Amino acid sequence: MSVFVGIDVAKATLAVALRPNGEVFEVANSSAGHRSLAQRLRKLPVERVLLEATGGYERAVMAALQDEWPVVRVPPHRARSFATAMGRTAKTDPIDAAMLAHMAEVTEMPPAAAETPQQQRLQALVQRRAQVVQQRDDDRRRLQQVQGQPLVVASLKRLLRAQQAEIALLDKAITQAVADADSERSAQLRAVPGIGPVTAATLIAFLPELGQIERRQIAALVGVAPYNADSGGKRGLRRIQGGRAGIRRVLYMATWSAIRAQPALKRRYEALRSRGKCAKVALVACMRAFLGQINAMLRDGKPWQPASV
Repeated sequence: MSVFVGIDVAKATLAVALRPNGEVFEVANSSAGHRSLAQRLRKLPVERVLLEATGGYERAVMAALQDEWPVVRVPPHRARSFATAMGRTAKTDPIDAAMLAHMAEVTEMPPAAAETPQQQRLQALVQRRAQVVQQRDDDRRRLQQVQGQPLVVASLKRLLRAQQAEIALLDKAITQAVADADSERSAQLRAVPGIGPVTAATLIAFLPELGQIERRQIAALVGVAPYNADSGGKRGLRRIQGGRAGIRRVLYMATWSAIRAQPALKRRYEALRSRGKCAKVALVACMRAFLGQINAMLRDGKPWQPASV
């Protein structure tokens, strides 16, 4: 009989549940704990392992298990929605692990792709750059709010100079990390009008499925696919939801650049606006079309060809 494993990940510990026998145990979230867990699972006919994304605490245990078993990583809101649907409101680590094991048993989801050390390094650098940019932008706003306070102004200006220097250093490191991770895909992406080095690095680091799946799937994965909201005779507005927010943010800015650089995409945006669509709806439609073009380019392994959209 197949065994399904749910793992509730914390900083220091892993609560592990097995289904269908209902066994629950705990190991340390450390190299020794991961080895102990793998040794225990090797004695069982494990079909699938499922855990939540927890801001990075899950990466090491995923890497330790992925060579031997399919490991599925789900966003926390999906796991919580599943628990609510099952009528479970209590929340402890063992309960959460048991619910994840149940979810592994009854849902079919593709396993997470294994990440190379080069990809992990690139992800860390891109994330760190985004954090420093956010800090810089926050301090720029603060600078406008404290005029007339020379000591505070001087402090903020020192921080802004340091942040700008740090961003420059990270940009150099990201350039090298992209070359180490996938120089060929980077060159293809950089040839697309509207895609700069930050967007290319983000796509390589956090969207490895790009070029591997069809356009509707990639649109849903990023969170730019419109979903129906119909009931009975009512036809609701189509809305986007879910997806990878970090990818969506960089794609948003890249699409604005692409609209200015690509006549076909600009015509699409203007046609949608002329039909009464608000700016954001028109832009999201262009994001979806732009993403589909990039996906097709990487799938076919061909140079960028401006398409009529």
